[in-house]
Amino acid sequence: MRWPGLLRRSFGGDGVKSTLARLAIPIFLEVLLVMMLGAVDTFMLSRHSDGSVAAVGLVNQIVMFCFLVFEVINLGTSVLCSQYIGAGLNEKVEKVVGVSLIVNLILGFAISAFLYLGDTMILGWMGLAPELMPDGSGYLRIVGAFAFFQALSMTLSAALRSADKAVYPMMVTLVINILNIVGNYSLIFGRFGFPALGVTGAAISTATCRGVAMVLLFIVVRKKLIPHFHAHNFSPFPWRELKKLMQIGLPSAGEQASYSSSQIVITYFINMLGVDALATRTYCVNMIMFVYLFCISIAQGGAICIGHYVGRGRTRAAFLLGKYVMKKSVGYTLCFSVLLALAGPSIFGVLTDNPTIVRLGCTILWIDVALEIGHPINIFATNALRAAGDVNYPFYVGLIVMWSVAVAGGYLAGVTAGLGLLGMWAAFTLDENIRGAIFVRRWWSLKWSTKSFVAR
Repeated sequence: MRWPGLLRRSFGGDGVKSTLARLAIPIFLEVLLVMMLGAVDTFMLSRHSDGSVAAVGLVNQIVMFCFLVFEVINLGTSVLCSQYIGAGLNEKVEKVVGVSLIVNLILGFAISAFLYLGDTMILGWMGLAPELMPDGSGYLRIVGAFAFFQALSMTLSAALRSADKAVYPMMVTLVINILNIVGNYSLIFGRFGFPALGVTGAAISTATCRGVAMVLLFIVVRKKLIPHFHAHNFSPFPWRELKKLMQIGLPSAGEQASYSSSQIVITYFINMLGVDALATRTYCVNMIMFVYLFCISIAQGGAICIGHYVGRGRTRAAFLLGKYVMKKSVGYTLCFSVLLALAGPSIFGVLTDNPTIVRLGCTILWIDVALEIGHPINIFATNALRAAGDVNYPFYVGLIVMWSVAVAGGYLAGVTAGLGLLGMWAAFTLDENIRGAIFVRRWWSLKWSTKSFVAR
């Protein structure tokens, strides 16, 4: 367990840092395992064809964007639960989780129906090449039909993390990883008596694993957090808690929706550059996400602690913890990005034998080193400001900077100026670093300290 040991040494031994370590280490392992789910799909499908990787990469971009609908509720759940737990308001925690499950179940069914019935229409909007349409359509129909599994799983995981029980979602994700590896190997390549289904097999494995995760997380929540949902807490329906969830969730999910929709538009632009560019982007994204794995874990753990501090009225402690998390995130992410760039030729050599993809991908990994200066700051700041109740600021910053620099600048550099994927990645780097500078200034201003949702 080398990386968790690194996390413990980074956090130190005092009470605050020990609490952060107790949250961040299981979050680190959970995020690592979640990333492994996508990486395993990409690696196994790369043995099938580069085209299947490109098709599934595009579909996953669409699916993840749709999942942001669930984040409207889940982000509110995380913030309210953190602050209510910090303030000792346990009955309100039960109300928030219950309302979140009800709303996301309804939204989950609606999204599932949309993705299942609109598969070819959606992929047509994205300009997927005709030769990739059968793989893309089949994958979207299967994964999309069971999107409601993910809707409930995300809510349950958010509640457990906010209650300092992040180890349980991590354990569930470990089980799911093992099932996914076995399922992919069996259904993509036709092992253990199963038919060789290719991309369809990967979709069946993914959907099944999400269903198992939902069931396991629900069992854990009932045993470790909320043994019973009492009817009197929901009659009459707690509209006030739903209003708070929406008040937090809409701008918070709006920031993520802005990012994801900008990525969809960017993917559309990359699709104009050809299959090689789209496949290269898919490979790079699946590798680079491991670079900021430490950052995600410490940022999410730090945000939960910050939410607890804000709930208790301890602004100074929240501010100092935020400074610490930001420093560690940037330092480690930069180190990992350099190591990835050095290992790029070897990794791409395993994934593909296309020399164009290998050459382009290795260059992008070095450009990404500069991007990883601002990126970890943005990951921290959006989580921390949201946990403190400052939910609108990240949305406005993301909306303005991402679309003007990453999207518009990426199109001008990559398509208009003819610099291709390299020019687009340079625009992404500029976007991340501009937003990073803005968020550093916001954190130091302490303007977020007056945004708490707990009345005093």
